[in-house]
Amino acid sequence: MSASIYHGANPITVYFGILIFAFIITSLAIIPFINFLYKIKFIRRVQTTISPEGLKLITYDKLSNWKAGTPVGGGALIIILVTLLFGLLFSTLQQLGIYINSAHQVNKEILIIFFTFISFGLLGLYDDLFKFFKTKDRGFFGLRFKAKFAIQWILAIFIGFLLYQQLGIGNLNIPSTGINIHLGWLYIPVAAFIIVTFTNAFNITDGLDGLSSGILMISLFALWAISSTVLDTILSLFIALWIGSLVAFLYFNIYPARIIVGDVGALSFGATFAVVGLLLGKPLALFIIGGLFLVEGGSSLIQLLSRKFLKRRIFPAAPFHLTLQKMGWPEPKIVFRAWLAAIMLGIFGAWLATL
Repeated sequence: MSASIYHGANPITVYFGILIFAFIITSLAIIPFINFLYKIKFIRRVQTTISPEGLKLITYDKLSNWKAGTPVGGGALIIILVTLLFGLLFSTLQQLGIYINSAHQVNKEILIIFFTFISFGLLGLYDDLFKFFKTKDRGFFGLRFKAKFAIQWILAIFIGFLLYQQLGIGNLNIPSTGINIHLGWLYIPVAAFIIVTFTNAFNITDGLDGLSSGILMISLFALWAISSTVLDTILSLFIALWIGSLVAFLYFNIYPARIIVGDVGALSFGATFAVVGLLLGKPLALFIIGGLFLVEGGSSLIQLLSRKFLKRRIFPAAPFHLTLQKMGWPEPKIVFRAWLAAIMLGIFGAWLATL
């Protein structure tokens, strides 16, 4: 008979130990990784950002170009380490014959998590590579928005298909009401929309030192708490490793940052954050827990549409953190207050999900 993963130990003790393990490994790896990025000149350049409608985002350039020279690509280190550590841990548990609880079929759940984690990371890495090495050849900064957006939808629809077809997820749960809406195959485009939304919202939020990674770390604690209530060991292990690695990264990402997450991390983290929420079956709670990402992404969308159709700006600058900067708020003040807001949203979302 297989033993439990906990061997009689408190599961919280096991997960905290895994988190600490990931933190230590990432802490040991991150300084050599930063030095490696400097060596290959994978660093932020002075840029003139072009919005999807072709407008130069002058405000962003003025407020952010002082960060030129900072290594970019911290997300790649986290993706690599979390993937390797999860593989090592999971294979060890299998060899020991230890039983693993899961809300879904284990191998399929792992496939979906890491397909999202890695595929969106590769898309972001491709974009980063063009930003830093092909800017002059392309005549604009990075991958074309329409192409990147189309690829995101292709990946997201495929992931939605896997969630629906392979895992049988097709319900929309309304917290505290006991209502489950069965969407059938319509779940696929709904899931894809959620994934693409958080992918781009996270990418837009990643504009200040420690902002996106700090909010993500806090939000993942909320999802971690939810995963423990549904007894999904796979998600709990993955989130524990992800948080531990993020904490080590955040030490070097807070103001003034020594390393930036880059598109390789932004696209991967946003998409995977959404998929974790979908695997937990709590998409509405996900929108609350990740509410700050939606505020940032929504403010940019409103600004874009208002400039295109109304020929004027709704906000002084977008995303919203740029408006706060234009109002004179220092960068650390914006970030720390965003963290506080994320804590309360995380607590509220986790509480709502467990009603």
